[in-house]
Amino acid sequence: MADVVTVPSHLTVPEVRTYMTAEAARDLAAPDTPAPAAVDERGRSDQTFLVDVVVRSGGAERRAVARGQDIYAATAPLVVEAVERVLTGRTRAVGVASAGKMFDAPDFLRALSPHITVELFS
Repeated sequence: MADVVTVPSHLTVPEVRTYMTAEAARDLAAPDTPAPAAVDERGRSDQTFLVDVVVRSGGAERRAVARGQDIYAATAPLVVEAVERVLTGRTRAVGVASAGKMFDAPDFLRALSPHITVELFS
């Protein structure tokens, strides 16, 4: 998972942990796993995704949860948003950089709101 590499590239963090359900890992590894089938007018599969981030510093803890339907269907809008921001000069870094370093995260996530739901907890 890319988080292990990209998060420490723009934030000073001592540890990044990532988890995936055993079922999802088995599906990825199994040669007979069928391709997802479209279930709605937008061509999305019925698969759902959830990214749950917990950040701890001292005694404080913050959490963000992003979720949606068909993570691959969310990829194209994410890439288009990133390219549009690069082409219009709305970046915080130049050159090779992670998305977290390149873009204002809350603003970027708000732009993706038609495709994903994000909740912030403090």
